[in-house]
Amino acid sequence: MPIETVPFDAADFLDTPEAVEEFLVASFESAAELGDPRIITNALGVVARAKGMTQMARDADLSRTALYRALSEEGRPELSTIFKVMQALGLRLAPVRVDSAA
Repeated sequence: MPIETVPFDAADFLDTPEAVEEFLVASFESAAELGDPRIITNALGVVARAKGMTQMARDADLSRTALYRALSEEGRPELSTIFKVMQALGLRLAPVRVDSAA
């Protein structure tokens, strides 16, 4: 008898500012470790879906279409877009020395 599974969506669990922050910190660390910035774009897309894409676009002062496009799998968002999304989440981009990140 096959095991029934349900689709997993991290957005379903990002219901507090702390959960969002932890998710993004882990995503940024993974992106740095693997050298893949798409992990950050994907994570921001998950957070935007959790918050509601329309509200996130409004908070980031972006059009909904521009936000969808930037955070899509094919998206290549500009730094200014990532900056606006992070600010809308009450977070900021900050440099961390590689040898001290642990």
